[in-house]
This record gives sequence, C-alpha cells and structure tokens, in this order.
Amino acid sequence: MKILLAVSLTLLLSTMPALASELTVTVVLNGQHTPVADAVVYLNKDSVTTPITTEIYQKDRAFHPHVLIIPVGSYVEFPNRDNTQHHVYSFSPAKTFDIELYAGMPKTPILFDQPGIVELGCNIHDHMQAFVVVTRTDVIGRTDTNGQVVLPMDTTDSPDNYITLNIWHPRLPDNTKPVTRTIDVRNPADIRIDLAPEQATDDSMELLQKRFRNL
Repeated sequence: MKILLAVSLTLLLSTMPALASELTVTVVLNGQHTPVADAVVYLNKDSVTTPITTEIYQKDRAFHPHVLIIPVGSYVEFPNRDNTQHHVYSFSPAKTFDIELYAGMPKTPILFDQPGIVELGCNIHDHMQAFVVVTRTDVIGRTDTNGQVVLPMDTTDSPDNYITLNIWHPRLPDNTKPVTRTIDVRNPADIRIDLAPEQATDDSMELLQKRFRNL
C-alpha cells in the first residue's frame, strides 16, 4: 500500500521593494492533515552555491544526522565516536566510496562533487543508514515537525510564473532521486507523491546489504 502526500504551496510576496519572495511549503498526509517532517524541497534550477566542510558522525551505532543537505563540491568527514569499528560505504551513482573498517577519524574527508541522492550504509552494522542530498541550488530546505519549510526566492526564479520543484523523502518508492513537479506560483497548489510504507529497519537495510555484497 502506498501513502499519498499532499504538498500545499503558497507564494507570499515580500513587503520589501526588492524582487524577493518566499515560498512556503507545507507537507501533510493526504486526507489526514498530519504534518510530515523531513521532506526535502528544493528548486530545480542551478544557482551560485558555496561548498562547505561538515560531518556525519557515528554514535550509538547510528549515523548523525540521518539526512544531510549539502551544496555540490562539499567535503564530509565521517568520525567514528563509537567504541566499535565501522565500515562506511556508498554505491550511489552520485558518489561511490568505501571507508573500510576503522575507528576514530578517517585520513581524508569525502568530496561530494556531483548532485544527487547518496545513500550510506555500514557493512558491519546492517541497521545503519543515512542519506546525503547534494544540490546545485541554495533554494532548499527541509520540513519541520509542523510539516513546513520556507524557501527564500527571487522573482527572477519564475519569470513566467512557473517554477519546478524537487521533493525528496527517504520513503519515496525510488528514493535514489527526487520527484519533480512544475508549479504555478500565482495559485496555491497541491503536489501528490507516493510514499512506500514505513518498513522495519532490519528489513530495509537487508536489501541495502545484499546490494553491497553483490558489487
């Protein structure tokens, strides 16, 4: 069974004289109005971004954060703060890497030089999973516990009143890429997307481990 999400979007014009606006996106469960947290929403249009250096650390045999959003060209450290070793890997098209069994800090950070969705796993602890969302836009955000995110916009982003948004969630049927929708910013709009049912962690990671071991 699949769950439909309704994404309600409203364009709020700024009171400032500059050509600025804000796009407020609310993500709720269809028919229930239950807010959906941690949906990543971003403009499907390149803009100037500044790479950063950040980290995904391992603690209590889990990745922190579970979802990391970074601009393309950024570096990510993977410090191990557990008292056991980890083996971090990804075979996603946007970034493939393999940090073999280690404790402490790996020698070098990982460069994420291509946009896309990168799924992480640990070859020692099957339940561990995380995602890195790598983008070429600074118009991006993640819904809060109220299911809302406000995206800073410029009217030059929609010269013909239409914009294209990417929406990604870990439970998309194909979570290797976002779904894409074109929005008329002059009208509130609902975007409906399919989500797979929430699976037990062990079941979902068993599939990831099988793919890794078949490489």
